Amino acid sequence: MTVQKLFLTFGGAGLSPKAPGTVGTLASLPVGVLVLYTLGMETLFMLTLAITIIGIFEINKYEKTTGIHDQQHIVIDEAAGMWLSLMIAYSTAITLEYAYADILAIVLSFGAFRLFDIWKPSTIGWIDRELKGGLGVMLDDVLAGIAGGLLSVVLLMGIDRLL
Repeated sequence: MTVQKLFLTFGGAGLSPKAPGTVGTLASLPVGVLVLYTLGMETLFMLTLAITIIGIFEINKYEKTTGIHDQQHIVIDEAAGMWLSLMIAYSTAITLEYAYADILAIVLSFGAFRLFDIWKPSTIGWIDRELKGGLGVMLDDVLAGIAGGLLSVVLLMGIDRLL
């Protein structure tokens, strides 16, 4: 396996025969949590930004070589979206007073990101259908990550109001 394919499949997670997007998201979640807890939000943000930019260029090169757009085994976009969702949810969770808000933020950010990544409503779906190349592959997941993070915030804050 080439370094490029290792990167694009997030260490091979995207090579799963079933649900490669979900497997890629699950593989990226503990990495994101580890970076968040040990190195901080700023580091996770910079890592997300870096893999997004590098991902755009590497996907463009990979698609040019293979001739196929948005292949299922490419899951580096899921990592970027998952980490954005996680950062948005976690930044709210740490301000809340109830027990296990941070754990709930992790779970909600995963579920909400997958919801928007699979459903692809509105602009997310348009980008997925209309934008070609690495920008289209990465950008729909970036927006799904932002939407998932915002939905998680609404749910976290709703729970806080109820308690």
